[in-house]
Formats: sequence, structure tokens, C-alpha cells
Amino acid sequence: LVFCPCLMDTKYKDVEAMADGEIDVTLFNGGIRNEENLHIAKLLRQKSKVLVAFGSCATEGCIPGLANLTTKSEILDYVYRKSPSVEPGNTTVPQTVTETPAGRLTLPDMFEVLRPLGQVVDVDYFMPGCPPVAEQIWAVAEAALTGKLPPKGSLVGVNPKTVCDECKRTKEEKKIKAFRRPHLVDPRDIDPVKCLLEQGIICNGPAIHAGCGALCPQVNLGCRGCYGPAEGIQDVGAKLAGAIGSIIDSDDPAEIQAIADQIVDPVGTFYRFGLAGSLVGRRIKS
Repeated sequence: LVFCPCLMDTKYKDVEAMADGEIDVTLFNGGIRNEENLHIAKLLRQKSKVLVAFGSCATEGCIPGLANLTTKSEILDYVYRKSPSVEPGNTTVPQTVTETPAGRLTLPDMFEVLRPLGQVVDVDYFMPGCPPVAEQIWAVAEAALTGKLPPKGSLVGVNPKTVCDECKRTKEEKKIKAFRRPHLVDPRDIDPVKCLLEQGIICNGPAIHAGCGALCPQVNLGCRGCYGPAEGIQDVGAKLAGAIGSIIDSDDPAEIQAIADQIVDPVGTFYRFGLAGSLVGRRIKS
């Protein structure tokens, strides 16, 4: 282990002093939101034989990527001026350069959007998950140590099935009249055996890569989608919207719309982990 900021006091200059390719394998965690993130991504790419996008943040943007629904200026304005926890009248917003009596202070500039690692540097392998489960991490480490890694660009730590395929809940015909939000449902009213979707609880399992062991459905929570889109799916949100919409049990347009409106946050539900890496990627403004 040569560089791990949360465990070691290694500095960037120590990595910069290494020969190119001196690091055997780098597991890169996190998306690219600012200049510092980009610098360390390029640096570790240069110094590593194998670079792995490790976890949902690096592979597809994860929950921080939902900030792409707004702009940089709107984010800073809310966090530093309008948030309920901010002192009324505050006008201070961080600057990239600030002159002080003690000298010049600098902060890395924040980019307009967050990007997954693969959008800024060449990535050898992608390992999704929030977080990746321990068994899959070990399987990938073992493959790297034995030289049995798959072709470059492959997803690792997953299997080609979907979460639904791994889930042991019973599945019948999916037709529902209402969607229910899990935190508003009495746990005693959730059938521990029946498919959650068939009970009106949103579950992204039909379109998400297997590999986690269907952990969330085991505790009465629908799959959130952290293992990313299954094989052949280009845009997970579009796929999920179509899949979930197809199980609404109605032919009446007004009723269909009323049922669909029960999905309070469609983007946050269907793109919770993958907005930044999706075909849209961000809010589009005219």
C-alpha cells in the first residue's frame, strides 16, 4: 500500500516522485468534481499499471452526480447563503484565490458538473457498488494478483444477471394500482416473500447488474441501483421508467398519470447512482 489518504499520510508529492507505472493497481474512489480531483486522477493514471474505477462514484457519478441537476452557482448560493443552517445575511462564498496578511490562500476550482472517472482518464476496469461488496472486492484483487483479469474496459465484481435474478422473492404477474414509499409503509404490511414491485414498492432490480446478492430486498427495501445498468442497457433511467410504467394496471390516461405522480422524485429514483454517467448526464438549459 503506497497511497491511501484515509489510512496513510502520503502526500501528492510522494506520488509525483514515483516512476510512471510504479503502482501496480490503483482503486480510485470518487467522481471528478474539482481541479484537485482531476489532478489526482491524471497523476494516478500516469503512475499506475492498472487503474480501477472503484465504486459507484467513480464508475457512474453516484449520488453526488445528482448535483448535475443544478448549476455550480446555484449550489454555492444555496449552501453559503440560503441554507437554513446559514446565518442570515451571509454573503461569503469560497473563492479560488484569497489574499490574506499571511499570504495567498487557494482552493481548487469547482467544475460546472461532476464527471465519472472514465470521462477524464483512460480506465482499465470498472467496479460498481455503493460500496462494492467485500466478496467482489476480494475476487477482483485475487484476479489481479494471479494475472487473470478480463479484457480492458470490463466491468468487474459483477455477474451478467440482474438483481431480480439474484433476489429470492417470489415473482408473479406485475400489475399495480399504486406506488408506496417504503419509509411511509408499516414494515408489518410488507410481505417478506412477495416481490416488492408487486407490492407497489419501487425496486430498480429489473435493470441493475447483479453482484451484491440482492441485499436491499432482503430487508424490505427496493434495489436502489448502485451496481449500475445491466448488460445491454445504455440509459438506466430510461429503461427503469419504461419498466416501472409498464406495470401500472390501468388503461385510463388520467388514472395512469395519477399513479405515476406517486413516484415523488423520478430522477432521484431511477438515476440515483447513474445520472452523471447517463446519456443526459446533467440538466440541460436552453
